[in-house]
Amino acid sequence: MNPFRSFVFFVLILLSALLMAGCAVSQVPTVLIMEDLEFETRNYTLGQVEFSRTRTATLSAVGDILLHGTVYNSAKTPDGYDFGPMFEKIKPYLEQADITVANSESIMGGSGIGVSTYPSFNSPFEIGDTLKDVGVDVVAMANNHTLDRGVRAIENAINRWDQIGMKRTGSYLSAEERDQLTLMTANDITFSFLAYTYATNGVPTPAGRDYLVNRIDKDLIKADLQRAKEHSEVVVLNLHFGEEYQHMPNEQQIELAHFAAENGADLILGHHPHVLQPPAWIETTDGRKVYVIYSLGNFLSGQNKVPRQIGTIATITVEKTVGSGSAHIELKDPSFTNTFVKNKNYSWFKIDLLENVHPELNAKAKTHLTSWISDLEFIDQSLHSQ
Repeated sequence: MNPFRSFVFFVLILLSALLMAGCAVSQVPTVLIMEDLEFETRNYTLGQVEFSRTRTATLSAVGDILLHGTVYNSAKTPDGYDFGPMFEKIKPYLEQADITVANSESIMGGSGIGVSTYPSFNSPFEIGDTLKDVGVDVVAMANNHTLDRGVRAIENAINRWDQIGMKRTGSYLSAEERDQLTLMTANDITFSFLAYTYATNGVPTPAGRDYLVNRIDKDLIKADLQRAKEHSEVVVLNLHFGEEYQHMPNEQQIELAHFAAENGADLILGHHPHVLQPPAWIETTDGRKVYVIYSLGNFLSGQNKVPRQIGTIATITVEKTVGSGSAHIELKDPSFTNTFVKNKNYSWFKIDLLENVHPELNAKAKTHLTSWISDLEFIDQSLHSQ
C-alpha cells in the first residue's frame, strides 16, 4: 500500500475510535441529579425521670463512763491502768455501728494530777485509750462532774482526747473552739454533735470562760441547733438532765426534749439518772420524727445496786434518700443490747450482756424500754454465733 493510502486509512480508524469514545462518554451523566425526597420527622417527648439514691448509717450510744475508785483501782497495773479486760465481752457490739457515742462523765484529767473518786472525780488517761480501742468515736463532756477538778483537768482531758483522735463535744478550751461544730461523716451522711448539762454540782464556771462547759440554756441550745442544721444532716444532742435513780423521765426532761426536737435536734441522748429510762418518738410540727432516749443508764461505774449496774447499747439506723435536688433523712429500726457491770466485792469489774448474767432481769429491762415504743429490737445473742 502506498504511503498516502496508509495515512488516510490511519486517519479513518482514529476518527472512528474517537466517535465511539464520545458516545460512551455521553452515556455517563456529569452531574448526579436526585429527585426531591420527603423525610418523616418524628418528635420524641422525654418524660421527667426521678433518680434517687439511698444511703444508710448506724449510730450507737452508751451511757455514763463514771470511774469510781473501785473501778480504776481494779484496773491498776505496774505501768499504769488497763481497762481493756473490762470491755472484752462487749467490744464486738460497740464496733458494729458506723458511729458510737459515749458519755465521759468522770473528767479524764490523767493520773499526773492525781486520780480521784466521788464526789470529785478524775480519771486516768488510759480509759480514753480503751474507749478508742473498743470502737467509741465521740464523747460528750458536758455533765455535772466536768468542773470537779478545775480547769487543768479539763485542759488535760481535751488535749488527750485530741491526741488519740477522739471527737468530743460539750467542753472547750476557747470561745473560738466552741463555735466550731463537732462533725463526723459516715456513708455520705454528716452528723453534728452537741452536749449540755443541767448543772456542775455547785462548782461555778470561772468568770469569762463559759466555753469550759455547756449548760442547759434554751436560747443557747436553739442557736446551736440552728448552726448545726446548717452544716449537717443529722443533729445529735446529748442532754445531761433528769433525776438520779428515777426510771421514768420527769416533766422537765420531756418538755426540753420536745423543745429541742422542734428546733432541729434529730436524735436526743439522755444521761444522768444512772438507770435506764425508755425511748420515745417525738413528731414535730414540720413532719419529722425525732428519737429520744431519756436515759442510757450507767455503762461502766462502781455503783453497786442492780438497777445502776444495768446499761445498754442503743442503736439507730439513719437513712438518707437523695433525689431531684433534695435529700430526706429518716431515723428507723431502733434496737438495744442490754448490758450489766459485774464485779466481785467492788473489784474485778467486767461489762457483759445482761442476758448472759440474768435473763429474768433482761426480760424486765426489755419491758421497761418498750413502754412507749412496742416494736424495739433487742440483740442478745453472741455476735460470734451469727
